[in-house]
Amino acid sequence: MKITILNGNPNADNVKFDNYLKELSDLLESSNHTVTILKLREMDIRYCLGCFGCWVKTPGECIVADDSRDICREYINSDFVLFASPIIMGFTSTLLKKAHDKLIPLIHPYLEIVRNEFHHLARYEKYPRIGLLLEKSKSADKRDIKIISGIYMRDAINLKTSFCFTRLTTDPVEEVANEINRL
Repeated sequence: MKITILNGNPNADNVKFDNYLKELSDLLESSNHTVTILKLREMDIRYCLGCFGCWVKTPGECIVADDSRDICREYINSDFVLFASPIIMGFTSTLLKKAHDKLIPLIHPYLEIVRNEFHHLARYEKYPRIGLLLEKSKSADKRDIKIISGIYMRDAINLKTSFCFTRLTTDPVEEVANEINRL
């Protein structure tokens, strides 16, 4: 399985988080998966302008020439994508949020009704399953995790995929690897 990990850790001093992802990657590779970790803090990702140029002017690609184009290519060519971030002020990092927002070129602007709700049409035949890995801050509680998970679950509908799990970096890395291996 081709796995992409979007590392939304904004703080290079948070070595513990990066080491957790490295250990997870090593375990997954030892199970014959191909793993790519994208360190978002090392990438040029600009904010989504909400201009919809990715639907109208350059269909399927953001009009802003930044690294989000590479993220979209990596994302759509994966079997599983893990969104990973420390919880900062009750949500994922701005790095992960920016990268997440810039996935909009991967769907069409046209709408369909799914479970009595309007959602975008798929641009591609296959989309990767997604999961969420969070590092709790001191102030984060179960409600924060539930809200973040709920947003990613809802977004999975628009991204034409299934949301597989939310895990925490307090979980043993072997458990997270095993959960991914079972997909």
